[in-house]
Amino acid sequence: MRVFFYVQHLLGIGHLKRAATLAGALRGAGFDVTLASGGAPVEGIPVLQLPSASSPDFKQLLDEDGKPVDDAWKARRRDALLEAFWKVSPGVLLIELFPFGRRQMRFELLPLLESAHQQSPKPLVVCSVRDLIQPNPAREDERLEHFERSFDRLLVHGDPRVATFERSFGKAARLAGKLHYTGYVVDEIPLKSEVGKDEVLVSAGGGAVGRRLLETAIQARALSSLRSRTWRVLAGVNFDRFEELKTRAGEGVIVERARNDFTLRLGNCVLSVSQAGYNTVVETLQAGARAVLVPFAGGAESEQTLRARLLAERGLVHVVEEDSLTAATLAAAVDRAAAAARPAPGTVDLGGARRSAELLREWLK
Repeated sequence: MRVFFYVQHLLGIGHLKRAATLAGALRGAGFDVTLASGGAPVEGIPVLQLPSASSPDFKQLLDEDGKPVDDAWKARRRDALLEAFWKVSPGVLLIELFPFGRRQMRFELLPLLESAHQQSPKPLVVCSVRDLIQPNPAREDERLEHFERSFDRLLVHGDPRVATFERSFGKAARLAGKLHYTGYVVDEIPLKSEVGKDEVLVSAGGGAVGRRLLETAIQARALSSLRSRTWRVLAGVNFDRFEELKTRAGEGVIVERARNDFTLRLGNCVLSVSQAGYNTVVETLQAGARAVLVPFAGGAESEQTLRARLLAERGLVHVVEEDSLTAATLAAAVDRAAAAARPAPGTVDLGGARRSAELLREWLK
């Protein structure tokens, strides 16, 4: 019942947050979980902290001081990871995303997988991925080869009624028998309260790439039918121009950092405006909130756009594409969403944390 769970976040904190939710559910089901994190520490999420790495461009790894990592750093980090793994000697090795992403971490993940196969008895080796990954047809054969060589099972934390894994990984059919949908992973709804009632809640996850959305939302308020409501803009822990954003806020706009009562406010708000990252979207669906999504599409990123479009096709959200984002287009989308009905409960499977624990227990038997 010991689980060693590896997660690496590079830009935002979504991967770590989802992993922490899943780890909590596993502990609640009786598992002894070691959550090993290779990203920057996040307050309130207890982990076994590895030397932290980041990558704002998802290409070059940077160390704790923001400098490019070298071979010596990689060796230290690999050795720290392997030492922690052998100390735990788990029955389950759970790896978040790889081999369907995190290719830049092969220097430690390939030795980790090799060590798992050398352990006696060998642990169950499981990959944990969100509903959609960043498509990369040129690397699908490589990803499939790594999976077939080293992994026993694949947990896809999504609902196939919304998005099948094949939408972002074309060779998903080759994983038949090992691929298992769990439903979306989300923390339980906290106790009800009146906090944030009838506000417009604007957020951008950790905030590392949300500046344009937050600034545009402040401008859109005056153009919207909800101009008389309080608009609460949450900048996130990684937003680096917080004071500048506050100066843009006029009367009726509150600018704050991320809040621990975010999910409570989602349940009470008149409408949510956010990016389309996994965690925020799932929390919005759980809260039954009316929503406008502005998916992040910087660089070659397409995962958020695909998720937003699929949810919009089901009538669950309204979408403004990032390349058409203006105060006017956002205000118009806010007006459309505010006039629509709230999503009906049960439309999407949100039991992914509990189901993941059930599946691991079944497989260990």
